[in-house]
Amino acid sequence: MYKRIRELREDRDLLQKDLAAYLHCSQVAYSRYELGLRDIPTDVLIALAKFHNTSTDYLLGLTDRKTPYPKE
Repeated sequence: MYKRIRELREDRDLLQKDLAAYLHCSQVAYSRYELGLRDIPTDVLIALAKFHNTSTDYLLGLTDRKTPYPKE
């Protein structure tokens, strides 16, 4: 379900435990996000988008545009 967060993590050669530490959660919780076994809370989704410099829409698969939207 959240294939893109895994792909972005792997593209940067990071481990799940690295992202889990950044998000202040366990590796198991982060793994469940990637597998779609646990819904990603909004604050975590925003943090992931900022970390990867992309939009939440991209993470959710709503767009194929990786670049974040400009702030107005």
